[in-house]
Amino acid sequence: MTGNELATLLGYSAVINYSVLMVWFFCFKCAHAWLYRLHGRWFQLSVGQVDAVHYAGMALYKIGVLLLNITPYLALRLMG
Repeated sequence: MTGNELATLLGYSAVINYSVLMVWFFCFKCAHAWLYRLHGRWFQLSVGQVDAVHYAGMALYKIGVLLLNITPYLALRLMG
């Protein structure tokens, strides 16, 4: 696999991962009560705890995408 093919793969992977993040955010925003009932029943969490867990999860996912997809993509594109 050449550097250009790898950069293309990383670019598509970043787009897919950010799409997953957007779906997660919109599900969290639009179906908040349902998500709370689901997770609250399993783990007996408060609303604030469910919000904090989802927010932290989205933040970690976003950092992972930045470190594992975007940064190598930019480095490969800058190398030429």
